[in-house]
Amino acid sequence: MKIICNGAKIAVEDELSLAMFLRGKGLDPDTVAVACDGAILARETYADLRLREGMVLEVVRFVGGGASC
Repeated sequence: MKIICNGAKIAVEDELSLAMFLRGKGLDPDTVAVACDGAILARETYADLRLREGMVLEVVRFVGGGASC
């Protein structure tokens, strides 16, 4: 099945959870924000949400840096 993640078409396994998808991409689900089909998801839903054909994800990773306090 195919989804779109950050604008790229990606083939994924059926019944894959969002959390498993993120881990497979080398991302820690606790350090990213995800929007699914335009709606921002609660982090608590990542493990239960199953990816489905045509789903559109936007994944944003938090990055530290800048001036020190």
